[in-house]
Amino acid sequence: MAWVLLVLAGLGEVIGVAGINRLNQSRDFASFAMLIGGFVLSLGLLSVAMKSISMGTAYAVWTGMGTVGSTLVGMFIYGESKDKRRLLFIAIILAASVGLKLTA
Repeated sequence: MAWVLLVLAGLGEVIGVAGINRLNQSRDFASFAMLIGGFVLSLGLLSVAMKSISMGTAYAVWTGMGTVGSTLVGMFIYGESKDKRRLLFIAIILAASVGLKLTA
């Protein structure tokens, strides 16, 4: 269950980061709500997940998910570069997160 919460925490981080980008485009209530709601959800779920998963592993997986998720949102929603090198490094981050899960 802790790993499910950690994945949801990572998704919350992606929502929060997308809220930052949206806030830069439009300073409205929905943008603020997306930013604050995403990060509150993310940090709350990360906190609960860390009761069962070691701090180092949980934080590394959480930041990796946020990095990968935010990059993918930028690529597919906001039209950022889809360079092959970016995709390679996303794959490396994902492989490292899976490796941490397998050794935890």
